[in-house]
Amino acid sequence: MTQRPIDAIAIVGPTASGKTAAALALADSLQGQGGAEIISVDSALVYRGMDIGTAKPSRQELDAVPHHLIDTLEPLHSYSAADFAREATPLIADIRARGKTPLLVGGTMLYLKALLEGLNDIPSANPEVRAAIAQRAEQLGWPALHAELAQVDPATAARLAPADSQRIGRALEVWTSTGRSLSSFHQSAKPDAPNWHIPVISLEPTDRAWLHARIALRFDHMMEAGFLDEVKGLRARGDLHPDLPSMRCVGYRQAWQGLDEGWPEAKIREHGIIATRQLAKRQITWLRSMPERVVVDARAGDAVHQVKQMAMQALTA
Repeated sequence: MTQRPIDAIAIVGPTASGKTAAALALADSLQGQGGAEIISVDSALVYRGMDIGTAKPSRQELDAVPHHLIDTLEPLHSYSAADFAREATPLIADIRARGKTPLLVGGTMLYLKALLEGLNDIPSANPEVRAAIAQRAEQLGWPALHAELAQVDPATAARLAPADSQRIGRALEVWTSTGRSLSSFHQSAKPDAPNWHIPVISLEPTDRAWLHARIALRFDHMMEAGFLDEVKGLRARGDLHPDLPSMRCVGYRQAWQGLDEGWPEAKIREHGIIATRQLAKRQITWLRSMPERVVVDARAGDAVHQVKQMAMQALTA
């Protein structure tokens, strides 16, 4: 039986695993088959003015292949998994209607999960509950609230850093408001679950030290490219603050804190690299919960070739 045509191909993996290079190479290979367009699956790339610290694709890369959901929002605003699923769905249809292959590329796994599995009935924000949690965090500290979260929602706590105030607060807010864990909402069946056919190709290194070295090298390149000046420029705007989702992105949060407290650049670098490693660990945890993915060892010399080969096989199946 002929398999139904694919809707898109997802190329995912932890930060610094080579997703962008693989996606651009695949898009180039697809030129003879109508071409491809990239839909960013990244919670930081949506923000304008945040280029260096997000490792945003270069102008040359953006010009080589059409990209979507990059530079669409001011950092003053928030962007959610629901926003992503709502915007990515018609983009996939539009790209396919023009005879091209949509490539979903990034590492914000909650966004991909929302797209692939549909949206659940997680309650909207409750300002009163949120304010009460924030007040408790001021008294006890976020690590203490992370420990509380681990008691009521260990699955969510396991993928969050103890200082991830935004996500810890949201998970506790859901628990307080509903008596249900956030992870139970994520796992529950969704009546509007879409019938997607989207193969997931995941670049995952078999050696954590290899990934750590890549993360450190990339952070050094960002520092050399003027990352701290970028953060200083964002601070100088006057309308941003460190509790915004955009400014809590990995790297930006540590740089903002370091500039506030007068850290030397070496300390900002150290904290930024540690936070990025923690992000990568959480991303890998997410990926391992997706048994349908096909894994490519990111360390392999022919990793890009493997990604292209798997994608081509999916497209011609």
